[in-house]
Amino acid sequence: MTVRRTLEDVLTRLREIRADLEAPGAIEELASVLVGKSCHAAAKAAEIAAEAELGELVPSLVAGFSGFMENPVKTDPGCRAKEAIANALQQLDAAEPSVFLAGVRHVQLEPVYGGRQDTAAGLRGAAARGLVRMNHPDAMALLAELLADPEPSARTAAARAIGYHGGDQGLPLLRLKVLSGDTETDVLGDCLLAMLQIAPDSSIEFVERFLDAAQPAMAEAAALALGESRAEAALPVLRRWWERTVDPKLAPTALLAIAILRTQEAVDFLLELIREAPAAKARHAIAACEIYRGSEATVERVREAVRARDDVDLTRTVEEVLG
Repeated sequence: MTVRRTLEDVLTRLREIRADLEAPGAIEELASVLVGKSCHAAAKAAEIAAEAELGELVPSLVAGFSGFMENPVKTDPGCRAKEAIANALQQLDAAEPSVFLAGVRHVQLEPVYGGRQDTAAGLRGAAARGLVRMNHPDAMALLAELLADPEPSARTAAARAIGYHGGDQGLPLLRLKVLSGDTETDVLGDCLLAMLQIAPDSSIEFVERFLDAAQPAMAEAAALALGESRAEAALPVLRRWWERTVDPKLAPTALLAIAILRTQEAVDFLLELIREAPAAKARHAIAACEIYRGSEATVERVREAVRARDDVDLTRTVEEVLG
């Protein structure tokens, strides 16, 4: 008589396999789980395949995806397995257009209190990244559709995938999306960052326009996109914005964006503020330097700048921020 294993048993076994992939039969067990009936176990097996770069499991990943696309609300509620499989395939550089094309178009409406909810937004994003990674000829057209997806997370994934693609053909799509607006500022911020990743020199002027947007959230998104771009030309733009902004809530964001640049010039500017600016501005600069906590050299330079002022309140701020 065959004893049926519980989900907990299977997950425990997967943890053992993850710890010892060289064990006899380990890869075969992963393959079996991927094409099995448990979406939770298959999702975990897909994560292991991606993490360990097990390219030999690509056929099982494809077969598992196909199985979970049948009666998907019942076989894979929450789209967990299909999303994990799509993520694994794209991380393994697997050219599997059948999976990615099906995934980028998949909508999975599931019953929730008061109606139905689409649980496939993450899958659409993962599939879009897969199409971009394999340089599929329809990738850009499908990303354009995804920029108009009803789900914000899918729109964000589209913007990031266009940035990853890196081709100039994505710039008009991103510019149109930003100018058309979005209910979620984070989506627009990702569009701005993608533009800066693709063409920093030609995009900085466009992004700079939004630093003076009427909505503070949009100004913040533009500033943080400039910071995350790491572009040298972003520093003077952010400095000018910091100098002219009158919104007390935006000034700290400007300095944080400068810190995120992580260039020597950016650090020097913040240290200058800590040494010489009025106490309130110096505190903002110290707070922005929190992202450097992992750099002993930079933290010590911040402490030196504060010691030079002999200001008890600023010394307390450094301890609170940098430990």
